[in-house]
Amino acid sequence: EVQLVESGGGLVQAGGSLRLSCAASGFTFDDYAIAWFRQAPGKEREGVSCIRNSDGSTYYADSVKGRFTISSDNAKKAVYLQMYSLKPEDTAVYYCAASRTRHLLLVQPIYNYWGQGTPVTVSS
Repeated sequence: EVQLVESGGGLVQAGGSLRLSCAASGFTFDDYAIAWFRQAPGKEREGVSCIRNSDGSTYYADSVKGRFTISSDNAKKAVYLQMYSLKPEDTAVYYCAASRTRHLLLVQPIYNYWGQGTPVTVSS
């Protein structure tokens, strides 16, 4: 059974940092790309960043470029999203998702597996 379990969300002040984790199981981790998406209250879910586990290539949405860093630990089958300089507009539920693709795309339909999400609240 495929499982993606996010953790690490919470409440932080603007300018602060958080590190989200996504623990994966039930599939061949190295064959997949893992992405982080987020959904703010009243808004559509949007892509944040993704990583191709086979070679560590990454991609970021413009809104987080330079502030967020995605990384993976293939031995632990985990992906991390280190978030710095957080802004109130980063407030959202953050989801990790997995896709058996070689392309670095933040396109939701290609992601077959999703976690339940972890909430992040950034106070001003």
